[in-house]
Amino acid sequence: MSLKLLRQIAASRLPVLFYRPEDIDKVRTLCSAGLVIAMVPDARGPLDFSAKAAAAQVLAVTHKGLEELAAFSYPTAARPASKPWLSTRIADFVSGRNAQQQNHRQAP
Repeated sequence: MSLKLLRQIAASRLPVLFYRPEDIDKVRTLCSAGLVIAMVPDARGPLDFSAKAAAAQVLAVTHKGLEELAAFSYPTAARPASKPWLSTRIADFVSGRNAQQQNHRQAP
């Protein structure tokens, strides 16, 4: 099972398509484990060259898949966005300047 691919799928906008044969095999494994819901092409024998280029389409991550990610501490909840350091410095500067102006106005 590929936990890395499961993380990638969970962080992506669904549905997700995979074209590389090794990725298709990993999606097939995740699907058979019940971690994702996917449309996966049939596994063909190594001598079947007549098939068109196939793709695996992942439609959803199952509850079991999310539990598996949680067991490996995958961040399911989005962290609050932090301000860039420059915006924070400017906000601190402006609020400090406003406080100084108010103190000047209050002084006799």
